[in-house]
Amino acid sequence: MATSTSRWWALGALALCTLAIGLDSTVLSVALPTLAGDLHATTGDLQWITTSYLLVMAAALLPAGMLGDRFGRKRMLVGALVLFGVASVACAYAVSTGQLIAARAALGLGAAVLMPLTSAVLTVIFDPAERPKALTIWVTASALGIPLGPVVGGWLLDNFWWGSVFLINVPMVLAGLIAVLLWVPESHGDRARRFDPLGIVLSAAGLVALTYGVIEAGERGWTDPRSLLTAVGGIAVLALFLAWQRRARAPLVDLALFRSRAFTWGSLLATVASFGMFGMLFALPQFFQAVGGNDALGTGLRLLPVIGGLLVGARVAGRLEPRLGAKTVVTAGLLLMAAGLFTGATTGPGTGYGFVAAWIAVAGVGLGFTMPPAMNAALGALSPERSGVGSGLIQALRQVGGAIGVTVLGTVLNGAYRDGVDVTGLSATAADAVRDSATAGVAVAGGLGDAALLGSVQAAFTSGMDLALVVAGGVAVAGAVLSLLFLPARPAAPDPASAPLPPTTLPAPAESVV
Repeated sequence: MATSTSRWWALGALALCTLAIGLDSTVLSVALPTLAGDLHATTGDLQWITTSYLLVMAAALLPAGMLGDRFGRKRMLVGALVLFGVASVACAYAVSTGQLIAARAALGLGAAVLMPLTSAVLTVIFDPAERPKALTIWVTASALGIPLGPVVGGWLLDNFWWGSVFLINVPMVLAGLIAVLLWVPESHGDRARRFDPLGIVLSAAGLVALTYGVIEAGERGWTDPRSLLTAVGGIAVLALFLAWQRRARAPLVDLALFRSRAFTWGSLLATVASFGMFGMLFALPQFFQAVGGNDALGTGLRLLPVIGGLLVGARVAGRLEPRLGAKTVVTAGLLLMAAGLFTGATTGPGTGYGFVAAWIAVAGVGLGFTMPPAMNAALGALSPERSGVGSGLIQALRQVGGAIGVTVLGTVLNGAYRDGVDVTGLSATAADAVRDSATAGVAVAGGLGDAALLGSVQAAFTSGMDLALVVAGGVAVAGAVLSLLFLPARPAAPDPASAPLPPTTLPAPAESVV
């Protein structure tokens, strides 16, 4: 007999899936220098090892949600977990950069299926009263993997070979696979709905081009013609996609979803939060390493206050939202994020870790206030029949928002760093290396034994980070204003069609193994 206990076990399975994805998104960062040596990877190879994952995930998010609606979300989750596990093993034992890039692309495909369908299943099995708590756990598991990546990766690289950073996925995948088979009920959307092949092609091409163009702009600068043309081309293709969706008889994305203020503004405000979070997590590891002199393991440990703040904020928000409404809680969360980011903008090269831990914890509390209620508002507007593709749309927006956040804030940071660092007296080669990144600047200063250059590198980087945090804080304030103006105070009364599956349709653990 199915009970509410089986739903929470199902949530544990879904949280494991998202934890694996979050962990995989950052654990590779600490292994890149080792890969460069062991696989003789060029800088371009290293970029593609990272980018192939992101591009495939961006391309597949919307089709994955649609396929889950049509063929069964549990079935697709099982297949995605198997693919994710096999691809992780293939990554670990790759003997060339080409093999590793291909395996990383397969990992991105698995992640693209897991991300929207895990949140879609939450919409089906939890009623509106329980969903905020379930979403808090899901969001926390997803975010927890980001700082844990460098911690776990650093420890593994200290004790094992580089492939171990991928094999860490395997036990989580196996545990998630068993739990999904035992406790996650099968659910479908509209199985009679026809495919939209042109919509799939246009959405995939547009998201890939936009994501790639933004990533390239982060590497080459916003004035690089190729980056700009790629990003603008992606936007143009997405505009064609939207125009087609208005005409298609069976569109991939139901644009009527955007008539719901809860879905529209919940999705956009979750994207704003992702912009700030990913931008902050882009700058902080470099600060801890280049300015603080910490290794990868120490850097990961110093990011943990973000997760502590997230846990506290999500727990408090879960209690406040039923009484105060999503508008109040999300607005307060974005203002808390802004307060933490603006406070962080006063950080200097000599600032102690206690101050940094305090402001990143405040930003984490704001994230915990913002993300679960905003996601709940958006997901609550979805019917079970369209929760897969709707969740895919939400995740696609968050993915692009995170990529744009890293690129925009990275451009601000790097521009201020290059303008501020003093390379007087250095050879052209050394000066170019110093301007390239703060990490390279610290290495050059160490090799030359130049304390003045080291101080200039650290001061210039910190100044750039502070400016980026001001921009991120400004975006959070803008999000708070939009939340106050447009986000509904409380979700509309749930439509009977969007109610969770009745208990009798949830299979008992012993009977649900397929």
